[in-house]
Amino acid sequence: MIYNREKREQLERQALAPYASLSGNSRGRAHPEPESTSRTAFQRDRDRIIHTTAFRRLEYKTQVFVILEGDHYRTRLTHTLEVAQLGRSIAAGLGANPDLTEAICLAHDLGHPPFGHAGESALNKLLKQFGSGFNHNTQSYRVVTQLENRYPLFPGLNLTYETRAGMLKHETTYDKSEATQYEPDKRPSIEAQITNFADPIAYDSHDLDDGLRAGLFTVAELEQLDLWRDLRGRINWDKGPFTTLIRHEIIREMVGLLVSDVITTTSAFLDQHTIDSPEKVESHPATLVQFSPPVAAMVKQLKAFLYERMYRHYRLIRMQAKAERFVTELFQAYIKEPRMLPTETHQRLDSAPLEQVVTDYIAGMTDRYALQEWQRLFDPFTLA
Repeated sequence: MIYNREKREQLERQALAPYASLSGNSRGRAHPEPESTSRTAFQRDRDRIIHTTAFRRLEYKTQVFVILEGDHYRTRLTHTLEVAQLGRSIAAGLGANPDLTEAICLAHDLGHPPFGHAGESALNKLLKQFGSGFNHNTQSYRVVTQLENRYPLFPGLNLTYETRAGMLKHETTYDKSEATQYEPDKRPSIEAQITNFADPIAYDSHDLDDGLRAGLFTVAELEQLDLWRDLRGRINWDKGPFTTLIRHEIIREMVGLLVSDVITTTSAFLDQHTIDSPEKVESHPATLVQFSPPVAAMVKQLKAFLYERMYRHYRLIRMQAKAERFVTELFQAYIKEPRMLPTETHQRLDSAPLEQVVTDYIAGMTDRYALQEWQRLFDPFTLA
């Protein structure tokens, strides 16, 4: 038997929970086109995202550490892959649609500028003078609807409504939603809500891992955290040497704990509120995907620790200050003299405002390219 699109849609209807988003019930694409014969609509979205230039560029974009800091720290690409893996795991545990969840996860950071949140902050400040601002969620949406030029009949990737809505309704502690075009009065789909939790589970765990690897804080300092003590007890590690294997074991245990807690807690909420359709998910007055109160309290404590001991560490503050200066000086130089923009980028000025063209150009840069471009513009000994 060949598992074509119709067969896969049938399997979704049979296997997924009643509140899951079914690809066969998708609200479709902005530009009509024949659907794939072999893949569901959400699988096709996922594949289109993976093959974009923007996705490949994530390999050389900062997560926390600029790529020049070392080869073993997470990048924006490895973070995205971890989010997608966690999203599929949570979706599978809840009977949600794993393909839609994966597509939203893979696309959630496509619009992130170079140098992580420092680059985003710099662009946001620079655009205030033009009466707007910068949000990487909105920029990710621009990438998939306008900036990726891969098809002759439409701009962008022509993703399904459900993937686009999930991207714009992505919201975590550090990301804010701007889904004015996608029924903002409604909650995100269960798959989008799962993405909203897979993202912080990924960065909380890998930032703890990378922070330990970088020596930004010590094991002794982590003893103040309830979550750390709980994890230490779960792997039966007490006073022995803190080896690389122990670190891996603790991070692995942390991910397992958080994923299991989200699945268990959310499943109970769904049953408690008799959520038996995607419409009930979207109309429910509160987010349904949640941690249990004890785990939520431990995660909140960890976030506060990471903010003070890692994100505000002098080494990262120095990197962030330099990154903001690079982005600011690039932006100001292009605004002052647009003819320094590459020919293809400069031609976009015929149809878009200068500040938008410059923003799109800078947001698409990798860390490495931004540093090279800064050298070309400002280092007298570097050839243009």
